Amino acid sequence: MISNEGERLGADAAVTDRAADGIGGALGVVRRYRSALCGLTLRVSALTAVLGCAIVAGGFAATWDTFEGVRDYADSNIANEDSYVAYADGGMPPLVRAGVAVSLLLLVLALLVVSVLHTAYAVGDSHATRDGGPLATGELWRRTRRRLPAALVVNALTGLAVGAIAVAGLVLWSIVDSGKVPGVEPTPLHETATPQYALVGWVLPIAVWCLGPLLYFRLSVATAETVLERRSPFVALYRSWVLTRRARWRTLGAGTLVTAAAVLVFWLARYAAAPLAHPAGLGMLWLSDDNVWITGVLVMILPTAVALLLLPPVVMPLVCAVFARLHGDLRAQEEAGAGAVGSSAAFSRAARPARR
Repeated sequence: MISNEGERLGADAAVTDRAADGIGGALGVVRRYRSALCGLTLRVSALTAVLGCAIVAGGFAATWDTFEGVRDYADSNIANEDSYVAYADGGMPPLVRAGVAVSLLLLVLALLVVSVLHTAYAVGDSHATRDGGPLATGELWRRTRRRLPAALVVNALTGLAVGAIAVAGLVLWSIVDSGKVPGVEPTPLHETATPQYALVGWVLPIAVWCLGPLLYFRLSVATAETVLERRSPFVALYRSWVLTRRARWRTLGAGTLVTAAAVLVFWLARYAAAPLAHPAGLGMLWLSDDNVWITGVLVMILPTAVALLLLPPVVMPLVCAVFARLHGDLRAQEEAGAGAVGSSAAFSRAARPARR
């Protein structure tokens, strides 16, 4: 038993070391071509900030009259000393529609940003592996632009697959919470959850949601595969699954490390951006003539928006570089394995005695 425990700890340590080596190699590529990679990243991040702010501003502009109606409704009820519900009298549906439209546009923008950066860092890693010499930002963008449509399709398919898992977990939780599962009763207010509800309503949906990151890690090298090997998007996804199958723990380790870094940066940035909500709220109050409803929405979303805008320049270089280096290593291992198998087969044929 002690021996087995030691072997397990040794295997875990080896996985961590390989993940750390992959991150070190990825950072080495970024340092080598920091002018091209970081230059393109900063330009993409700046354009993302401008477009993201424009989308959000357009959402506020489209709902300006609706928020004015919400304020008038609330003020009239307060003046008449009547009870009221916020966003009643038909105020919520237009806001929901605008929120959905803004969210979809931001998702499309995020898809573009992720595809461009993953493609660029895959090109940079391949260039470093071939020792291709200096790499300018213009040349990097030219190579990125060639395979950007295929990368967009790959990342869209990956997002749909991971999103389907997230929706499945949410649907499962809502079914259990609504009392539609026989033998599992929802937890009454201020009561302790039953073991059945805790298992089916909490543990099972969380387990389903955990499959989302695992699937994303297995498909994480598909962008590099379609960019560098000229695969079609569906073939690239299949090849990513095959490549990472030979290094499940290394893929999990690298994916977990970069995901933890992204989550940490997001929460720190969100916390650091919280003080900006006060001056932004004062500005919105002045602009909207003291409309607390639209101001409240701005104050609520501002820290999250700032944190999301900081992810491309701060975290995405690490994430993209790690997955690009992972793809390069897995491809090299596959080619080395294929070469070893071919050499062994040739040796066996040569050693086989000739038939009379």
